[in-house]
Amino acid sequence: MSDVLERFLRYVKIDTESARDSETYPSTAKQLELLRLLADELRQIGLRDVAMDQYGYVTATLEATTSAPAPVIGFLAHVDTSPDFNGKDVRPQIVENYDGGDIVLNANEKIILSPQRFPDLLKYRGESLVTTDGTSLLGADDKAGIAEIMTSLAHLAAHPEIPHGKVRVAFTPDEEVGAGVDHFDVVAFGADFAFTVDGGEVGELEIETFNAAGAKVIIRGRNVHPGTAKGVMLNALIIAMEYNALLPVFDRPEHTEKSEGFYHLTQMSGGVELAQMDYIIRDHDEQSFEKRKAFLQSAAEFLNRKYGEPVVEVALKDQYYNMKKMIDPHPQILAVARAAYEAVGIEPRVIPVRGGTDGSRLSYMGLPTPNLFAGGHNMHGRYEFVPVSALEKASQVIVKICELAAG
Repeated sequence: MSDVLERFLRYVKIDTESARDSETYPSTAKQLELLRLLADELRQIGLRDVAMDQYGYVTATLEATTSAPAPVIGFLAHVDTSPDFNGKDVRPQIVENYDGGDIVLNANEKIILSPQRFPDLLKYRGESLVTTDGTSLLGADDKAGIAEIMTSLAHLAAHPEIPHGKVRVAFTPDEEVGAGVDHFDVVAFGADFAFTVDGGEVGELEIETFNAAGAKVIIRGRNVHPGTAKGVMLNALIIAMEYNALLPVFDRPEHTEKSEGFYHLTQMSGGVELAQMDYIIRDHDEQSFEKRKAFLQSAAEFLNRKYGEPVVEVALKDQYYNMKKMIDPHPQILAVARAAYEAVGIEPRVIPVRGGTDGSRLSYMGLPTPNLFAGGHNMHGRYEFVPVSALEKASQVIVKICELAAG
């Protein structure tokens, strides 16, 4: 499976950045370039029923090589990269035989990938790494997953002696903006269960995600000339700061880990008359999740009472839920994944992911979909990197899952 690196390097150079608040689906037309390419490559390696629908979803089938009863397994990855950091003009760099020291990503800009700041680097002494050039993200989230799935399918198609049941594959747009499976047809996909290949470092196996919501907080002030403002002006920016100060300081991403939830202020804009703050709310525990949303509303009610009028309005929208609730009733899915990891020499680490995947929503749509590692580190930024060995190991795991499920 030596072509996984070549595929990955080719895919990351295609700009597929998605966009928030777009009125189209996909949110950016440029995602379709990679989706069309993937459809062509699926045909070239011999898959059947290759299709790209009106929403950009690319699906295909690898027919079974055994007549024995076997579940239909799906594998999914998303083509878009995060809109939160530059995804254009990605120029990947290969660091061979990494020596454990600083990696100069960009000498002109003095951008350094250092193990002092990112100690995970030290796990890969002597290995080859793919990094950015310091001016963009890399796109391992989730083009590593795409390359791994494509490489695995090509390997299985070229080796029909490997027993496996029917395999379905799907590549989707817009996961990074929370719309990845808005129009996905689970029934037509026809899998008994699936895996997203969209996780972090080697060994991670994710069956639990956050419950997630978004909140738009609108603050309506009253602007008058500052010379005559006493007793009249309401400064929406000041009230916005008051609102944020009511939220627990240590319930922020920079102070939480493992299963701890948080409030995260992602954007703030406006002026004296009108201001807006955007938050994401995350918690693995369902009851704590509901309490967090209620607290946002109670903070608004407090300020409205303080100012004697409705100055703060909170609009909440649930985004996805903890997929563990939907996956736990199907222990055979976790069992086959564990066995596949172990069969290729990887110790599985079942962890709660501090994020979400398309699998979160798919699991609630009737398709249990845990998440496999894809191998990337420091996603969504200039310090992103992926070990070449991780690309290879993930490809091996996918092949082994197909093989073991048929047994």
